[in-house]
Amino acid sequence: MGPPGAGKGTQADRFARSRQVPRISTGDVLRQARGQDAELDRQARATMDAGRLVDDDLVIGIVRKRLAEPDVKVGFVLDGFPRTLNQAEALDHLLDDRQPLVVVDIEVPEETLLERLRTRRVCAKCGTPATAVLLVCSACGGPLVPRSDDDLRVVQERLKVYERESAPIVEFYRRRPSFRSVDGDQLQESVAADISSAVASVLGAR
Repeated sequence: MGPPGAGKGTQADRFARSRQVPRISTGDVLRQARGQDAELDRQARATMDAGRLVDDDLVIGIVRKRLAEPDVKVGFVLDGFPRTLNQAEALDHLLDDRQPLVVVDIEVPEETLLERLRTRRVCAKCGTPATAVLLVCSACGGPLVPRSDDDLRVVQERLKVYERESAPIVEFYRRRPSFRSVDGDQLQESVAADISSAVASVLGAR
């Protein structure tokens, strides 16, 4: 967990690859679904580009379907879910017979978030995230463009939405023994090491 720009996607991908488990990004799955449904694409694009959250029922349905697939039985990493209390409560029901849910909150100061989001880019060809330091996508060589939801006005709205809708989930999980928080305002390698240690402290070194 963490606000927009905290590095959730980067760290989720890194952790999933290190553990050889699937990374489930609701944003990626939703974008794929949008590409297959013109009406869904229109509605979701308008919502996401305005910095608002997509409807709970739609997102919960996407996650429920993904968690029913066989490759998640050995474990998985959730990126971008849950983002509301309704989604968090639904996730508890989806995970009734699984191992404990480890929740890692990545904490980053707002001024750092704004700077990161201002310079963030995404590949126009394959969707791989990057920063303004790069000229082309490191994965496919495609052109890098600003994300439509990283406009300063939209970014500020997204942070307000996070504080209003998503931040309360941190309090929802904080009382659980499987909750951990890490400092996200440091080098990616240090954040990754802290996340690994946090997960190991709950599940044990595996």
